[in-house]
Amino acid sequence: MGEKKNHIDSLKRGQRIARTATVVILLLAAIKFVIGYCFESSILIADAYHSSVDALAIFASWFGLWIAGGKKSKQFPYGLYKAETFVTLIIGGLITWAGIENLFEGYKRLFHLETPPGFPLLPLSASLLSLVVAYFIATEEKEIGDAINSRALLANASEAFFDIATSFVVMAGILLTFARVPYVEGSVVMIIASVIIWLGIKNVWISVLILMDANLDPKLRSEIEAMISRVEGVKDIHDIKIRQSGPFKMVECEIATSPSIPVYKAHNLADTVEHLVTTAYKEIESVFVHVEPSKKDIVSAIIPVEDMNGLQSKVHGHFGRAPYFVILKIHGDHAEIEDFYLNEFLGKGMHIGVKVIKAVIGHGLDVLFTSQIGELSFHMLKDNFVDIYRVQEHMDVQEVIDTYRNGELEQITAPTHSLEESQITKGVKEVVE
Repeated sequence: MGEKKNHIDSLKRGQRIARTATVVILLLAAIKFVIGYCFESSILIADAYHSSVDALAIFASWFGLWIAGGKKSKQFPYGLYKAETFVTLIIGGLITWAGIENLFEGYKRLFHLETPPGFPLLPLSASLLSLVVAYFIATEEKEIGDAINSRALLANASEAFFDIATSFVVMAGILLTFARVPYVEGSVVMIIASVIIWLGIKNVWISVLILMDANLDPKLRSEIEAMISRVEGVKDIHDIKIRQSGPFKMVECEIATSPSIPVYKAHNLADTVEHLVTTAYKEIESVFVHVEPSKKDIVSAIIPVEDMNGLQSKVHGHFGRAPYFVILKIHGDHAEIEDFYLNEFLGKGMHIGVKVIKAVIGHGLDVLFTSQIGELSFHMLKDNFVDIYRVQEHMDVQEVIDTYRNGELEQITAPTHSLEESQITKGVKEVVE
């Protein structure tokens, strides 16, 4: 609920700056037009026209943010955030159009000079005012655009920063025109117009990619994948998709976990991943997590054994009481022993099986093959997403691997004996759970 409120507040912030900027720039355009008309300054009139186009673009971004702030509904279950992206497409077109207009105007100014009737103090003052206003609007739009990840505001901010350069050019053009210096004004205006056209085309292209659900942030995808892979219980990550929706991003990911975990644990795992990602990235509005049973090509297994004799080692009758443990990797038709672990906890206090698990869990275990297992060890392994299979005592390791590959082993879904039974069997001085 809190995250949803933050998104709505962000959109309202964007709406306020866009609405304010629209009114201010329209007033400024009107002032420049009136002064330009009175002083017969075609440069200032052209700049007023350009400011009007800017105001229209900012109004479009406000309209897009206003629509994006609408509530989700059955018809629009993902919200109306993409309205902002669609309007950014329009803004890009308007910026391109303004750039082309300035390009033609600059070309005309290369060969045409006008001499104003007197020193153009008011036109210069209007251009200076335009420069100051453009600076404050650009700074505010960029700050809020970055804060709420609004591409429309960032597009307008880019245009406003170039308006500052345009205002310098206009001021220089007014003075150069008064001094009757040819070519300079038109050349500079054409250069700035070309950059504005490039900005407009870039915004159009990015908007098209967003509307087509292109992945525009491969770095973010890699960061999210690394973050999810560290979550306990996630055995594999099959896919991560990121779609931009207006100022926010939506993530879909498919993770794999132990096939035998209950539904509620799979649900909790999905909730953990969702909370982790949305907390780390404020621009991510939602995360959809699909949980699949793990089908790893390489399985890490542990077997309690009586001796250290490679794949001919014999299975011990109880997990916690085994003198040794063999840790191996099973992949395809091949099995490789990774390590033999000596049970150094035998005869040294209570809950030996738990101590063994703490010592070996760092191997990234997927399965345990055992004849018997107590209550504490069983639940600890299950909490670490380890599947447990029943095997017969005195089987050798190779037989265990073969029967596992053939799908002949039964999963142990409950402890083979309770904690009380372990205490009765071994006495209260040494509990090997």
